[in-house]
Amino acid sequence: MNQSINILHHGAITGVTGSCHELQLGEAGLLIDCGSFQGRDKRDDLQIDFAIAHIRALIVTHVHIDHIGRIPYLLAAGFSGPIYCSVPSALLLPTMLEDALKIGFTNNKALIADVLAKVQAQLQPLPFDQWQPIAGMVLRIRLQRAGHILGSAYVECATPSQTIVFSGDLGAPHSPLLMAPFPPEQADVLVLESTYGDKDHDSRIDRRLRLKAAIEHALQDGGTLLIPAFSLGRTQDLLYEIEGLISEFGQDNAGLGLPWHELEIVVDSPLAANFTELYRKLKPFWNLEAQARLREGRHPLAFEQMTVINSHQDHLQAVQFLARNHKPYIVLAGSGMCTGGRVVNYLKALLPEARNDVLFVGYQAEGTPGRAILDYGPAFVPASSHLATKDQPAQPEISSLSAPWVELDGQRYPIRVKVHQVSGYSAHAGQADLIAFATAISPHVKQIRLVHGETQAKAALQKKLQALLPNTEVLIP
Repeated sequence: MNQSINILHHGAITGVTGSCHELQLGEAGLLIDCGSFQGRDKRDDLQIDFAIAHIRALIVTHVHIDHIGRIPYLLAAGFSGPIYCSVPSALLLPTMLEDALKIGFTNNKALIADVLAKVQAQLQPLPFDQWQPIAGMVLRIRLQRAGHILGSAYVECATPSQTIVFSGDLGAPHSPLLMAPFPPEQADVLVLESTYGDKDHDSRIDRRLRLKAAIEHALQDGGTLLIPAFSLGRTQDLLYEIEGLISEFGQDNAGLGLPWHELEIVVDSPLAANFTELYRKLKPFWNLEAQARLREGRHPLAFEQMTVINSHQDHLQAVQFLARNHKPYIVLAGSGMCTGGRVVNYLKALLPEARNDVLFVGYQAEGTPGRAILDYGPAFVPASSHLATKDQPAQPEISSLSAPWVELDGQRYPIRVKVHQVSGYSAHAGQADLIAFATAISPHVKQIRLVHGETQAKAALQKKLQALLPNTEVLIP
């Protein structure tokens, strides 16, 4: 007897955060992700506001906080079932959750240890491309590589009557370190992310040239290039690419005042440092290009020019030093959307000085300081048109300051730095990548549900998909 199938969305409906989806099969349910809300969607109350007694298992597509941040609240609400994820995600998840708990929940070490112990007890790592039955449901799941961050997966859920695929977050092809995602062989329903449903990214070649151009321009006047970067995924990608630029252009100074091989790269994020070390432990999951670098004796995530700052005191000293120093430096600091963390202290010190630069390489959600800096800061536009960075929107009328400003910790800071954006380093697939993923499934899916995107991104992707798949129902839940 066929059981009724229903899909509910408990997050990532009106924006790109809070991913949490439920597949109901009869009276039983399966959760796919249980993430926190950020930016405009941020909530003070993260308590689970939906029924969970019927939930048989939780599937974690990857360990970004907007996909796992509510797991402690899920456990507190009584969920005791298995937590399935990929093998790399099982290694990365406790570190990410521990940091999230310290920042947003409690400093009580015993309580944090208790939560992490429960998570570890319920974690069940799965190999990619292997079917796993779900106890209490007539259902099998299979994880496939999503190419977003190391360990990221999309989930195939096979019932006796149909297959439902949850994309999680998909990555762009040719990403540093990661194997590219391949679409599923079949699906009746596809729950598809749409973060960049309205735009495409640069090619790997173009974005590398733009990264090089941004670095060279930013450092010509002896300023600091600050890159707000997510501790997991983006930081490791950038270190990989910077090591490649140093290897290729080591003796070339390109107007920097010093050769590439003398550039100092500062990673000021203990969490990013921890994840970088875990990435090194997960070398068997790296792609072929990265494996080739290792065989050449290179160390793309631990090279000579790289310095890691751990202690808070060393961090404060680094901020003061760079604010008054006129030697070129590159600083990678979290958080990626400038909502907190050590990057905020750098922004306070560096934003008012025109000799400094800020480079964004990832998505900036509405309502975050990163989005404000990106929208209103002075854009850098290189002479070569194919290296142009970002469209500059109209700046708001500001009477109290002679420059655009951003609010950090309740105080306004003028934005006099040059602002760069290299979108190709986003960990998310662009519009063309999302369309390619959805349209490659044969026969075509019967229904696509667009989640994890802002209104205009979902609408643009819906229009494209409906034109290409006229017999497919494309919904915005």
